[in-house]
Amino acid sequence: KEFPEILISIDTFRSKIAEKCIENGACIINDISAGNMDTTMFKTIAQLQVPYIIMHMQGTPQNMQTNTNYKNIVTDILLYLSEKIYELRTLGVNDIITDVGFGFGKTIEQNYTLLKNLELFKNLETPILTGISRKSMLYKPLKTTPQKALNATTVANTIALLNGTSI
Repeated sequence: KEFPEILISIDTFRSKIAEKCIENGACIINDISAGNMDTTMFKTIAQLQVPYIIMHMQGTPQNMQTNTNYKNIVTDILLYLSEKIYELRTLGVNDIITDVGFGFGKTIEQNYTLLKNLELFKNLETPILTGISRKSMLYKPLKTTPQKALNATTVANTIALLNGTSI
């Protein structure tokens, strides 16, 4: 209310939280589960008609790092996101942003494969969001800390932008 000109994005996988936040001035919902952790989220987003960020995560936050098996990480995530986009479009959701979910159920090597192949995700015809700031995929190979990984973050963000990321 004190800063009506700012745009507020809410990170939640709960539809009731999303609804209350939008009612109180938020304008974007960022869901790490792409509707998997609350079966009413897609219908809620369709009713609210707000931009919705869907992220790929294999498993749950509790088990995602022990669940990193893919046939082909790029095609598996492309298929997953395309199915979610189809479901959302069928419900009338127009403003969809995709996030491949760096670090969410992926090994360091898998994260780099995704970074290298981000351009393929432009085929989904949605803006691509990339969140890699100071993630372990950057600082662990460099044997440093998240606090000292700013240069790695800058380079990785540049690569993401060159490969199709828009946010």
